[in-house]
Amino acid sequence: MFNSRSHAGYNGRIKIRAEQPKLVPPPSIKEHSAMFKLPFFQTGKAATAQDAKPRGPQPFSEQTLHKASRLEGATVTEGVCPYCAVGCAQHIYTKGGQIIDIEGNPHSPINEGTLCPKGANTFQLARNPHRVKHVLYRAPYATEWEEKPLDWAMERIAQKVKDAREAGYVAKDSDGNRLGIVRNMGTLGGATLDNEENYLIKKLFSAGLGVVSVENQARI
Repeated sequence: MFNSRSHAGYNGRIKIRAEQPKLVPPPSIKEHSAMFKLPFFQTGKAATAQDAKPRGPQPFSEQTLHKASRLEGATVTEGVCPYCAVGCAQHIYTKGGQIIDIEGNPHSPINEGTLCPKGANTFQLARNPHRVKHVLYRAPYATEWEEKPLDWAMERIAQKVKDAREAGYVAKDSDGNRLGIVRNMGTLGGATLDNEENYLIKKLFSAGLGVVSVENQARI
């Protein structure tokens, strides 16, 4: 079919041909049955005769019908989010001794199944391919990192803490009152520490070492 119309700035006529769309014939009943399986779900007694009839063709492929949640068959363990002091409840799903997912517990009156962005990524605390699994040390004025054994790193940290405490320890004030405090060092806890770890940190640095500056990012 040809249509003619005037074109501005052109005295002649422009002919535009409208392409007819190619129509694809619908699949036959046999082809449709091969593409889709027609499931019939009926729970309880049908309300009407119309409800008791099998449904018509539905877009469920054979592969889709056999798919299931990755949590199917997993063991569910109830836990508490380790980040802050709110105490959001979680469901920890495991298969074969490995954590496969961590989600909010919908039965908890605190979070009702919801989690903050940090709590929703608790799974990465346990399984993260980018986690560094060895000690990296950079000497003063050095430009390169070097790997060190864990025992070496723990011993060096303990020695540095001991040296700093001895240099800054104040046994008594000017009036002779007993203090037993350390002011030249402090500790800052992160939000990934749970309540038990923060308790031990507070007990070690305050009661054990006499450190005054004890702080935490999440203020637990």
